[in-house]
Amino acid sequence: MAGAPAAGAPNGGSGGSSTGRSNGCGKTSTLTFGSVPNGTGAGGSAKIGNRNFIVRLPDNYDKDRPYWLIFGFHWRGGSGADVDSGGDNKYNMAHYGLQKLSKNGAIFVAPDGIGGGWADGGDLKFVDDMVKLIEDNYCVDTKHLFANGFSFGGGMSYALACDRSDVFRAVGIYNGAVLSGCKDGKKPIAYWQMHGLTDGTLGIAAARSMRDQFAKNNGCTAQSPPEPPRPPPYLVNGGHVCTDYSGCSSGHPLRWCAHQSGHGNAVVDGTDNLYNTCMNPGKTCSDSCRCTWVPEDVWKFFNSL
Repeated sequence: MAGAPAAGAPNGGSGGSSTGRSNGCGKTSTLTFGSVPNGTGAGGSAKIGNRNFIVRLPDNYDKDRPYWLIFGFHWRGGSGADVDSGGDNKYNMAHYGLQKLSKNGAIFVAPDGIGGGWADGGDLKFVDDMVKLIEDNYCVDTKHLFANGFSFGGGMSYALACDRSDVFRAVGIYNGAVLSGCKDGKKPIAYWQMHGLTDGTLGIAAARSMRDQFAKNNGCTAQSPPEPPRPPPYLVNGGHVCTDYSGCSSGHPLRWCAHQSGHGNAVVDGTDNLYNTCMNPGKTCSDSCRCTWVPEDVWKFFNSL
């Protein structure tokens, strides 16, 4: 963990020890986007060719200050608007909860996949094009680009870990699988992953293999990390166990979290709640139903870099 916040760190973040500056620093962007409200901040919809994405700028954006750039990839059948809005949880879970934790202090991007998914061969180029457009028009900390996503979006984040580790600083994968390919997959990257023991959509065995690949890439000490016991019906005693791997190469930590729940991105310990949906009867959570442990754990990991 670095000491004083770097110039480009989101509000409340450590920002690491070094900052890069994109070509857009010092420029006043002439890009025009359609307005997309999500309860806070300036967000807009845009296109590259026929591909749609949403960009949300930090509060009081300063063209001379480099900001973190965080991509959020949606699940099968979802959309960038779903990631940007936070769904039923609204701002509490916008961009998988990271926008709120950043105190609106980073640039967030939520793209649309083709056909509701991320299996298209041009998805990596689409990401490359978005990165270039944003870095050429806005002030980005080029050493702090992050990707995170759920299910199919986790697969896309894994593809970026495999093939864009020279661009992205870290990834966060929520119950994902190798769904979007992995052309290289031999280079290290800071890597956070969780998966559910009772996930009937994407089994945990494949997720363990993904984890093991990057434990090897990152030079971490091989191990079989502890996991919570499989739960009784209805997750009466639900829980999670996270493990920070030892021995990893400098700058390439790996954190693995196994939880008792099923296929969800914002699971709540001790419940069958997979998406932190506070409108469900009988669910009582503090801080406007921010009772899932997941966003805070990812945010802490990103801030350690």
